[in-house]
Amino acid sequence: MRDRDPEGRPRNARPRDAYGRPLPYGSTGMPRVPDDYAPSTEQALADGRRFLEEGLPFNAHEVFEGRWKCAPEEERELWQGLAQICVGLTHLQRGNGRGAVTLFSRGRPRRSRTAARTTPSARRPRR
Repeated sequence: MRDRDPEGRPRNARPRDAYGRPLPYGSTGMPRVPDDYAPSTEQALADGRRFLEEGLPFNAHEVFEGRWKCAPEEERELWQGLAQICVGLTHLQRGNGRGAVTLFSRGRPRRSRTAARTTPSARRPRR
């Protein structure tokens, strides 16, 4: 059964290893991104980058997921795509190539569609 807060929302109280795998309750796991983490764009980019540089894509996924949940509607697809790409990297770390390909194929189009909508070159009329 999943941990829930007083309002009944799921929480991630179970400890996890460096690859995001659940550990038995009472174990010492990796520090987690808090469930109520709601970063600014700048903070999410800085924290996500730091976790990726440290080889912790699961934590980067949690950062991008935190931003996705609090971002303006027009940004949410980008953050969701970045989170999915980080889950793909997590699958690679765990030796699950098939899972990685699946998550990359979900995340990349979300990131690409957002980039296409927001970059100046994407708004120029085609000739």
